Amino acid sequence: MVKFDRERVGQAIMSIGGNGVGQVLVAVAAAFLVRIFSGPEPALLLEHDIELEDWEEVDGDIEVGEESPASRKVSPVTIRWRNITCSLSDKSSKSVRFLLKNVSGEAKPGRLLAIMGPSGSGKTTLLNILAGQLAASPRLHLTGIIDYNGNAYSNKRAYKFAYVRQEDLFFSQLTVRETLKLAAELQLTKISSEEEKEEYVNSLLLKLGLVNCAESFVGDTRIRGISGGEKKRLSLGCELIASPSIIFVDEPTTGLDAFQAEKVVLTLQQLAKDGHTVICSIHQPRGSVYSKFDDIILLTEGALVYAGPAHEEPVEYFSKFGYSCPDHVNPAEFLADLISIDYSSPESVYSSQKRIYGFVESFSRHSSTILYATSSEKRQISARMKFRENKLLKRGGWWRQFCLLLKRAWMQAFRDGPTNKVRARMSIASAIIFGSVFWRIERSQTSIQDRMGLLQVAAINTAMAALTKTVGVFSKERAIVDRERSKGSYTLGPYLLSKLLAEIPIGAAFPLLFGVILYPMARLHSTASRFGKFCSIITVESFAASAMGLTVGAMAPSTEAAMAVGPSLMTVFIVFGGYYVNADSTPIIFRWIPNVSLIRWAFQGLCINEFKGLQFDCQHSIDIQTGEQALERLSFGQRRIRDTLIAQSRILLFWYYTTYLLLEKNKPKYQQLEPLPLGENQDQRDRQIESFNDDNMEKPQLTRRLSSELSRRVPSFKFL
Repeated sequence: MVKFDRERVGQAIMSIGGNGVGQVLVAVAAAFLVRIFSGPEPALLLEHDIELEDWEEVDGDIEVGEESPASRKVSPVTIRWRNITCSLSDKSSKSVRFLLKNVSGEAKPGRLLAIMGPSGSGKTTLLNILAGQLAASPRLHLTGIIDYNGNAYSNKRAYKFAYVRQEDLFFSQLTVRETLKLAAELQLTKISSEEEKEEYVNSLLLKLGLVNCAESFVGDTRIRGISGGEKKRLSLGCELIASPSIIFVDEPTTGLDAFQAEKVVLTLQQLAKDGHTVICSIHQPRGSVYSKFDDIILLTEGALVYAGPAHEEPVEYFSKFGYSCPDHVNPAEFLADLISIDYSSPESVYSSQKRIYGFVESFSRHSSTILYATSSEKRQISARMKFRENKLLKRGGWWRQFCLLLKRAWMQAFRDGPTNKVRARMSIASAIIFGSVFWRIERSQTSIQDRMGLLQVAAINTAMAALTKTVGVFSKERAIVDRERSKGSYTLGPYLLSKLLAEIPIGAAFPLLFGVILYPMARLHSTASRFGKFCSIITVESFAASAMGLTVGAMAPSTEAAMAVGPSLMTVFIVFGGYYVNADSTPIIFRWIPNVSLIRWAFQGLCINEFKGLQFDCQHSIDIQTGEQALERLSFGQRRIRDTLIAQSRILLFWYYTTYLLLEKNKPKYQQLEPLPLGENQDQRDRQIESFNDDNMEKPQLTRRLSSELSRRVPSFKFL
């Protein structure tokens, strides 16, 4: 780990900072550098400590942490949850809506569990709660008990688990093999030789059925890549690297055709057979997909209707109530229709709700004898597992993370052909348009305004091009970074520094291309040194604008919001950029803005570079004779180009440090599960059964209530 003396670093950099805002920016830059290089390494909790007591030999000796990665064995984990209740309060109406109501169940290793139900039934909510991924909100109230292997343990991160989200997010310019290999190198530091790495990646590719597309780019909406089913299996592969005991998958078949959906579920079934505990949420699977489930949970309106073995058992269970599945009908479709509310008429709503409420009450009263009556086969290990919260497993060091992330960032930036082509064409087109408008500027008095206008639009064009590109890309990339950081793959310091360095060659190419075309067309101050300084100023400005784009992307909740905030913020910097408002006449309350405006510093440097030493044609005594006089009117007379470059570098580091702080602050936060008070379980169950039981309500009264509900959901509906 690289260490720095913070005091000496601060004193050394402050010596070049000047006064006022400049010193503040320098201090921020120093803090950012020290934070990056001396930040803590990522740490992951060990799955468990095993104390050997009366070992029985099972498939040979077991040594924790010493197995070859390709032959890792899965530690079996059984999850049981009881009385899970999740409610959402509405402060305006002071009402409470239950997302889940007293839900209990169990998931065992070696079995594939599917959570099924109609839309809005609470499938994803239950999955997120079990995975510890329910987004925190002050309006949410979450209670219940979750046990792992019979141990009530509040810290779920003590177990290795994988969560495959519905959205498949990857770096589009990497191949399938490169994606898996980089993920393995970031998470598994004990793999030293290239042969072991290749063997491990090849075993994953074979296991997931991705061998045929291993060398294909992942792709995205702009670049054709692998199919949706292959992306879903690649998501599984990235999560399987750490050999998780528990795998959660949210809607794995959404957006896939029937063939790809079946292949994905077949992969989940195989993972369950390998010893993983696999839990997925699914809407309405076809028959061949349903047949691969070992257990199912049926939810409707947040309530539990059935939990137990799949296949024929649920059909037989509901047949006891007089509802038989017709021949040649998909059981999943039959069950979905049975537990869905029919809103076609008040009578159908009444009958379907009464039917569902009867199912909920019946299952809640007999769940102790129905819930998972069949036993699962699992490997018995006579070892007592003692779980500890504080024992940490260090991942790769700072330098290793930086090198791997630099490699990935470089491949992503260099291979992004569509984006690079668009940026190159825009740079060429802008340069030709501006060069045509300001064609071969003379030395007349009117040329002074022309030169200032050209330099201002050059600074604005460079900054806006870099800003919009970064904002559009980073807002999507942030979701990937948050996911990887949550697994402890790396810290923010190596990521941000690698991103900065990887984008220098590509990011510098477009301002240089713009300057090479524009400079001779406009016939600006034609010396090699002046041309070099012109390109240097707009290149550093481009990097500063990209850093500002990172901050906007880290601050905004979505790409659309970032695209709205970025240009608006840049407009403020343009107004105080030195061309429209003179720095000396800026109101005192706003005088700090020009000091942090990257447009102002770029415009100032370009003007100093262009006007110094320039002589103009004069016809009257009041005319401007030299470029120095023009600079005095802009309040740039006593400035140097060196000051401009230093200020832009400080602004760049300031935005990077702000991005660092925002990403640290905006890490995803998840709702904590609160245990139920002792003795409250049965009382809560009884109260919630009563809330479902409408048998005591008169039919006309219930019909009026349902009519009101229908009018709210379907505005055109009227009760007759």
